[in-house]
Amino acid sequence: MPKKNTLADLNDHLFMQIEKLNDDELTGEALEAEIDRAEAMTNIGSQITNGMKLQLEAAKIIASHGDKFRHDLTGLTKSEDTAPRLSENTRPKAD
Repeated sequence: MPKKNTLADLNDHLFMQIEKLNDDELTGEALEAEIDRAEAMTNIGSQITNGMKLQLEAAKIIASHGDKFRHDLTGLTKSEDTAPRLSENTRPKAD
């Protein structure tokens, strides 16, 4: 089953909205409604892309330094089974 609500879907929706705004037959209240909808879609799209950027940055940090702070990562993974594993060589030393 294909994943729903991907970044490709977001791009499709944003480009469809651009096409609606370019409709020369759209005037008056209908045009204002589409402008409002476009602004809302832009705001939501920005939040989605900002969230994706944050996830990417977190993935980069986990990939390169995850074993150093695994105990702090519980909110970044779906379950303990998917969290990065500590290797014996990278476990933090007890003080």
